[in-house]
Amino acid sequence: MCGRYSASRRPEDLTGLFRIEKWEPEETLAPDWNVAPTKEVYAVLERPLKEEDADPDRPVRQLRVLKWGLVPSWSKTPEGAARMINARAETVHDKPSFRRAFAQRRCILPADGYYEWVTGSAERQLEEQGGKKRPRKQPYFVTPADGSVFAMAGLYEFWRDPTLPPDHPRAWWATCSVITTEADKEPLGVAPDEGPHSLADIHPRMPLMLTPDRWDAWLDPARTDADDLRSLLTPPPAGLMRAYPVATAVSNVRNNGPELLEEIAAPEEPTLF
Repeated sequence: MCGRYSASRRPEDLTGLFRIEKWEPEETLAPDWNVAPTKEVYAVLERPLKEEDADPDRPVRQLRVLKWGLVPSWSKTPEGAARMINARAETVHDKPSFRRAFAQRRCILPADGYYEWVTGSAERQLEEQGGKKRPRKQPYFVTPADGSVFAMAGLYEFWRDPTLPPDHPRAWWATCSVITTEADKEPLGVAPDEGPHSLADIHPRMPLMLTPDRWDAWLDPARTDADDLRSLLTPPPAGLMRAYPVATAVSNVRNNGPELLEEIAAPEEPTLF
């Protein structure tokens, strides 16, 4: 799954990296090394502009600010958004909460990497079987081994708050979800001396990272065929990731800063492998 990630890149860096055509400087977010559900995050997406002189038929690549936790357009209330932070790649095309966004509103959520907490083998079996989770243990940070952006596949939606007038600044919610896939069982590109040797050793699920050759196709709103889009959901090649233990300070969402990404010499708590 993906329940916490780091996003510290500046808009100026993202606009060049993703060939952004439009972004609003007043929407600039501060670097966030501990992104949690319901926080505002950057998203790269393509849709026509609503400006008076804009071509209504030409999608424009934009850097937008969305709230993490998807609210379906048909939802009566925004309650439950914090539980809609992930969409499974295997079922996203037919789940009522996600299938419309999958066909029409796909995005990329730029990240430095994501955090995951390693658990013992018996506890992980409960997770895989959908059983009740026990307290999380040692946090690890997972990031591209070459230092490049972790482009997470995402979906976004617009939800109209019926309790507010149309001209109210919060009348419309723009929300998003991260697509996850089965964690890679192949060896990590760079593994810690002690501990997990693959992403699957850390957690059975992981965010789906889109390699640059898939960015254009994923963002293209003209592509709406479910089978065609599902072909873009295959995991990236093995060996692209690095994982290392970080301090347990990241477990508290109130903690934030680049020190959260610092590798610690050894896990702070014993783990089982």
